[in-house]
Amino acid sequence: MKRPTPQKIISTSLRYLIVTLGAVIMLVPFVWMVSTAFKEYAYVIEFPPRLIPEHPSVQNFIDSWTTSNFQLYFKNSMLVGLSSLVLSVLISSLTAYAFARFEFPGKEVLFYLILLVLMVPNLISIIPQFFLAKAFNLRNSLVGLVLFYVAGSIPLNTFLLRGFFESLPKELEEAMLIDGGNFFTIFIRMVLPLSKPALATVSIFSMLGFWDEYVQALTFIDLPAKRTLPIAIASFQAQHGTDWGLVFAAALIAVIPVILIYISMQRYFTSGLTTGAFKG
Repeated sequence: MKRPTPQKIISTSLRYLIVTLGAVIMLVPFVWMVSTAFKEYAYVIEFPPRLIPEHPSVQNFIDSWTTSNFQLYFKNSMLVGLSSLVLSVLISSLTAYAFARFEFPGKEVLFYLILLVLMVPNLISIIPQFFLAKAFNLRNSLVGLVLFYVAGSIPLNTFLLRGFFESLPKELEEAMLIDGGNFFTIFIRMVLPLSKPALATVSIFSMLGFWDEYVQALTFIDLPAKRTLPIAIASFQAQHGTDWGLVFAAALIAVIPVILIYISMQRYFTSGLTTGAFKG
């Protein structure tokens, strides 16, 4: 067995060191947020601060969940996020499959137009979207928010899924056609099951975007009863000032659904990143 050279050992060690340092930098704020959420106010402002609470308490979670209509905002975000996710993945997968497998006039031009849309920052289109929402009576409507979220996510999801669909063997589809299947049957019974890694990848990215979206929700929603969590947490922080234990508890509750979705799809997500979800 060939022994690694000193240069190889140093290079590998540096890579591990950089990755570890990056992980620590990203994890420390989250760990501190969790620690603060379990502290009473007197322990939040103590000096020197302690990472592990001496007297952990769940009162911050109870207070944040039961005050300021937090449960309503959580429900609104779940409704908007899950509805947008289902519609976005369904429409994007159908569109991507059409680009991957069918030939039609203007196919490449349409796909390049989709790529062009990806290069346009969302903030540039926020004013036209506002007037569009006003014209179609979609302001202060969760349905309107879902429609704009779905429309904004389709280009990226289509781009990612098309590359994965093109990597699937055409022979499997041809075999199903010979057995009497149609394209819809092939898509439902073969393409989607084989595409779980790619679907998990776009689902996680999409849900993160929907769940954390702030600007469109702030622009389109004026009624307090229609607010989503990002707007509610900003208002929550302004209302409760420097009670960081309460604010961090609310933020931690808001993060839990995204963490659960990632954990449930982690196996497919990792496979999607390593086997071609971004191919193409």
